This record gives sequence, C-alpha cells and structure tokens, in this order.
Amino acid sequence: MPLSIRPRRNRQSAAIRGLVRETRLSPRQFILPLFITEGSLDEPIASMPGCHRWSLDGLVAEAHSAWAAGIRAIVLFPRIADNLKTPQAEEAWNPNGLVPRAIRALRAALPALAIITDVALDPYNSDGHDGLVADDGRILNDETVVALCRQALCHAHAGATLVSPSDMMDGRVAALRAALDAAHFPDVGIMSYTAKYASACYGPFRGALDSAPKSGDKKTYQMDPANRREAVREARLDEAEGADILMVKPAGFYLDILHQLRSETPLPLAAYQVSGEYLMIKSAVAAGWLDEKKIVLESLTAIHRAGADLILTYFAKQAALWLAEGEE
Repeated sequence: MPLSIRPRRNRQSAAIRGLVRETRLSPRQFILPLFITEGSLDEPIASMPGCHRWSLDGLVAEAHSAWAAGIRAIVLFPRIADNLKTPQAEEAWNPNGLVPRAIRALRAALPALAIITDVALDPYNSDGHDGLVADDGRILNDETVVALCRQALCHAHAGATLVSPSDMMDGRVAALRAALDAAHFPDVGIMSYTAKYASACYGPFRGALDSAPKSGDKKTYQMDPANRREAVREARLDEAEGADILMVKPAGFYLDILHQLRSETPLPLAAYQVSGEYLMIKSAVAAGWLDEKKIVLESLTAIHRAGADLILTYFAKQAALWLAEGEE
C-alpha cells in the first residue's frame, strides 16, 4: 500500500521502541512500604504473600537490600501489640515506641535513606479507626488532629524525613506544618494522603497490621469512590496548607484521579499500589494466568503514565531488580 505515514516504523525493533518510549520507570521513583513488629523474629504475612512483618534487625537488613537494588525511600507501618492500644492512642507518640526506634535504627544504618512514616491512629487506637472515636461512634476531627501533631513530632524527633498523614481529617496538613515549624523541624516534609478513597482494596493491609475497625467503617473520613471533583478540592486544600507531596490511594483503580490532579497542581504526585492490588496480581501469578514481571512493570508504567511521579508499591525492590536487567 502506498502509505507515507506508518506508525509501525517506530515499533520495528527494541532499539527504536526504546528511543521513542514516552514513560520510563526508575527505582528512584519507588517507595517501599515495610511492616514492622516487636520481637526478634521476622513474620511472613499470610494475607500478603512475599511480604513480612520485620523485626528491627530484619528491617535494617531489608532496607540495605532495597538500597542495593536502587530504592532510596521506604515508608514504615507498625503492628502494635493489643495491650498497647487505647481509646486515646497514646502509644502513637511514645518516644521509645516501635516506630521511633525503627527510625533511629534505619538512620544509623543508612543515613541517606528517605524515611517516611505513616501518621494516623489506627494501629494504636483500640477502636481501629484512623481518628479518635466519641462515645456515640463519631470520629472526632479536631481532637484527632491534635493527636496527629504529637505523633508527627515524635517521628520528627527520631529522624523521619517525611511524615505522611493517612487519616483524612480536615485541616491536618496545616496543623502538622505549623507544629513541625514551631518545633524547629522546617525541613521535615509532608506527603499527604490527599485523595484516599474508602476502597475495598485495603483488606490484606489491615490483616498485616491487625488494624481493622472494631465497629462501623471509614466512610465518614475516607473519600467516596464515586467522586472525582472532591479529589481536586482536597488537593487544593492540601497544597494551600503546606503539603510537599500529594498522594492518591489506591493507584490502579484511580488512574483518572491521578490524571486529573496532574493538571491541577505543580506538586509531586504519589500513588499507592495497595495491598488488594498487590494480592490480585500475586494470586493471578500463583494460578499461572499472568507473567509476574510483565504484569507488575505494566501496572507500574500505567500508574506513572497517568501522572504519578512517585509510586508506593510492595513490588518496589523486585521491580527495581527487573529494571536493572534492562528493558526489552
């Protein structure tokens, strides 16, 4: 056929495809979520095959392994013993608690590592909610924000690089920024869970931390999956309140939200490929229906292509190793 325009010319070989590739993944874009627990034993997580609850020694070893693969940032999630959980979640700001000790261990072992901490009360709250719970079951916004500031300051004192509020309380970014600045931590950044949806994809994560709500659900503070414009509103608020990085969670089910926010803000955008997304891939791979390397890299490319600058993923270390092997 006498065609002057043949798009396939740009697909004819791996070399040409590499030259014209629009979206490129790098290990430096990945943030590795790591679960931590008390004690000296590392525990495999039944709900998340391939993931562990790390002891402090195991955590440091895993962080070294991730660093060697090219990962430069991790985020910590603690499993807190039931006897330390209270209605006021006081363990969240214990300077000798699990998270501060983990931060100090990582900072001593890998001084250049970016250490991000989750700021929310659900691991510490005997009610299992991200915020403090009133006698009538309401989640108390303003009282929770005060507690979150205490938690963030505890992490900053221990050496956190970024604090990452995942609670979805109103006004918490401004309060955290003011508290950090007043305590002389102007360089501790805030990666805000800006658009965290009330998703069905969080079940395996809650199993990993034993942090499911004891009653009710999280729909009065996490966002309705049906809403898109609301994410823009939340992003504008977080940006105005002093957030340094905005996040969308989950990632794969909300690519349209990432795309929308990319046009709304100049701030870096993060996206969290959550436990349910991880488990769906792992289950399909275990059943023999999908090629793990291909589907993982395709899923991460889609998240980056939609607008995410940073990706939180349990596949971070393995994906980094695959990328080091070279692209097709």
